[in-house]
Amino acid sequence: MIRVRAASGSYDVHCRWGALDDLGPLMRDAGLTGAAFVVADEAVAKVAAERALASLAAAGFETGVFTFAPGEASKSLDTVRAAYDWLLDRRAERGSSVVALGGGVAGDLAGFVAATYLRGVPFVQVPTSLLAMVDASIGGKVGVDHPRGKNLIGAFYPPRLVVQDTSLLASLPPRALREGFAEVIKHGLIMDPPMLDLLEREARRLLAIEPELITDVVARNAALKAQVVSEDEREGGRRAILNYGHTLGHAIEAVSGYRGILHGEAISAGMMAAAEIGRRIGITPAHIGERQRALFGRYGLPLRHQGLDVDALLAAIALDKKVAAKRVRWVLLEDLGRPVLRDDVDPALVRDVIRDLVA
Repeated sequence: MIRVRAASGSYDVHCRWGALDDLGPLMRDAGLTGAAFVVADEAVAKVAAERALASLAAAGFETGVFTFAPGEASKSLDTVRAAYDWLLDRRAERGSSVVALGGGVAGDLAGFVAATYLRGVPFVQVPTSLLAMVDASIGGKVGVDHPRGKNLIGAFYPPRLVVQDTSLLASLPPRALREGFAEVIKHGLIMDPPMLDLLEREARRLLAIEPELITDVVARNAALKAQVVSEDEREGGRRAILNYGHTLGHAIEAVSGYRGILHGEAISAGMMAAAEIGRRIGITPAHIGERQRALFGRYGLPLRHQGLDVDALLAAIALDKKVAAKRVRWVLLEDLGRPVLRDDVDPALVRDVIRDLVA
């Protein structure tokens, strides 16, 4: 168990193989009662909803499942409106809980619904993807996308509880599993260089979802994220380092219409861009880009995305949430474990780097 101690409220992260079967009792232990309404995409619902509902019902919760089409394109105000209607039809009250069952899309979407329905109802994160377990489910960032940019509409709304069942990773398609390692590698680069050694040494076993090893790695990454969030819940300082690779990565997702390119696949290319920008301005050693490149290769992550429009990417970057006084703030690396924020990068240099990545 990992404890997140944030200004808006503390909560526990339970990470273990088979934890989904204890969802109901864990919610009871967290002081939640009444109804528990699950939000999941259609694919996840087929795999995990029955177990979740059985545990909730056994613990005395009224239950139901709202489903939506899989994919980032569903993280929209249209889906939020449909979820509101579904909750109203079931007379969900302020004491009712919204349970996000799924990857980052389900967590962000359900969390935004919970934050805004009746001005806020309890929210529980049950991530089913590697990416959501190590990153998105912890920290209380919730929201939806706008056609002009990712996560531009949202709030900080911490969950009351996070339940991570690493056995669910075995149900992921290989591509969905691999994309999650982009965030794991990112954590190693910015905060935990020794973990990079583990990732290089144990790639085969991790991709095979060996229970003890994958659970240890998920818990290690969840603890890293929890530490940063506990120090800086609303991204006023240190939490910004978690955006390494995300400035361009989010732009890639937006320009691609949130279709065809998974989040981790966009972020791996974004990290390659950040390493190259840092190298060109003289702060990032060349070996970091080389090590990233090798790690992404081990985990089947792309280094570039061809065919995207450079001007469209630059326009999306200009709308990034980290922009301040119209200056883009880039997370760059002075060395492994030494991230810095820079807002003085020459736009012409950025254009050159991005052009090389999409050529």
